[in-house]
Amino acid sequence: MKQKVTLGLIVGNRAFFPGHLCEAGRTTMLSVLEDEGFNVIALSPEDTEYGSVESLSDAHKCAELFKAHREEIDGILVALPNFGDERGIANTLRLADLNVPVLIQAFPDDATKMSIDFRRDSFCGKMSACNNLHQYGIPFSLTTLHTVDPESESFRGDLHKFAAVCRVVNGLRRARFGMLGARPVAFNTVRFSEKLFERAGITVETLDLSEVFGRIGRMKDGDTRVAAKLEAIKAYANTAKVPAAALTRIAKLGVVLDDWITENEYDATAIQCWTSMQEFFGVVPCTLMSMLSDQLAPSACETDIAGTAAMYAMALASGQPSALVDWNNNYGDDPDKGVVFHCSNLPRSVFTDDVPDMDFQEIIAGSVGRDNTWGTIYGRVKAEPFTYLRISTDDFGGKISAYVGQGTLTDDPVNTFGGYGVVNIPNYQRLLAYICENGYEHHVSINLSSVANAIYEAFTKYLGWDVYFHKG
Repeated sequence: MKQKVTLGLIVGNRAFFPGHLCEAGRTTMLSVLEDEGFNVIALSPEDTEYGSVESLSDAHKCAELFKAHREEIDGILVALPNFGDERGIANTLRLADLNVPVLIQAFPDDATKMSIDFRRDSFCGKMSACNNLHQYGIPFSLTTLHTVDPESESFRGDLHKFAAVCRVVNGLRRARFGMLGARPVAFNTVRFSEKLFERAGITVETLDLSEVFGRIGRMKDGDTRVAAKLEAIKAYANTAKVPAAALTRIAKLGVVLDDWITENEYDATAIQCWTSMQEFFGVVPCTLMSMLSDQLAPSACETDIAGTAAMYAMALASGQPSALVDWNNNYGDDPDKGVVFHCSNLPRSVFTDDVPDMDFQEIIAGSVGRDNTWGTIYGRVKAEPFTYLRISTDDFGGKISAYVGQGTLTDDPVNTFGGYGVVNIPNYQRLLAYICENGYEHHVSINLSSVANAIYEAFTKYLGWDVYFHKG
């Protein structure tokens, strides 16, 4: 998963505004981008005056540079050290045709330096640039403040939010997901449209459980890869209470999963659980799924590919593991609190314990027996701010929809099993009503970060999805 972002930089200029502001502004912006860890593709002063874009000729040069780096560039930053030429900016973006997110920044004027030698008028020029992009049909993002000093904390925050937008947009437009097994018959809620996802750039490919069991059947207990996987599992979780035979089966399944994912270049997966795997193989895949999610290769339960997409989007945005949980229980009489839960396959990084316990799956054990359900990961989720996201395919409307928001995981007492936590969400009852009234699933993806704004912008502005942002 790519986390470092490469930006194409367009420095706007208009000749009858002070050129020294453009020259100094470009230098400042490049310095800030380097400080914040971005790679940059930009014209040099040898290419055009000050390395800026003003004329149609400049636009052609910049567009050709960007096209030569098409596979590297994740987004475009338009910097306006002075008014800038709106046509040059719009023409560059149209000619380059990269179809990546665009951020517009304008330098602030110094109120004590408003003579002709120091006036930027970027405040006004930004409106002209945005007007032209709107006419050209090119979507763009804005900084929090209309004009902002590149060296300020406000702009640095804008940069990192924009980087998250770029990662989400570009990651989802070329995502590859593997679905292992059929949808469990009791889970109509996780139905989804492969065609709608494919139209959005998300490819879903399937593999039957019988093929996995067949591949495992050809393996030997002494296989060196099985031994290595077994050691990785023991290092990941406390396996003291798990029978050796169950651990070996889990390790064999892990080797087959790893091969399948690698061969097909999957970014994330969703796996059938209830209850075929337990009845015919004798373990649950939860620990293996937890390990994948912890490595930023999310894995969702019950073939919930839409849940996988949400997990992957937030991992792209934050660079941190996502988990899939149920909106599961009320928390006493508090209308803004609830319990989130899964059996569980939550990534280790979200738990309060550094090394969580591996155990048996108490819910499924009631129907298939305890010894067929070893492999879950137990633990409580850390008390931290978090983002929640649900993606769904609206087959009747022919579109992808979602809801997103932020809340806090608390340390309120709760005594249960599996992976769990207590959430506090402003106007939680209104969110729950929205979920029910709009037919959303009981699954939701969570991430211990604050990336709802970036997710909302990526989905609505650049992917064209229908999103409800719950702001309390």
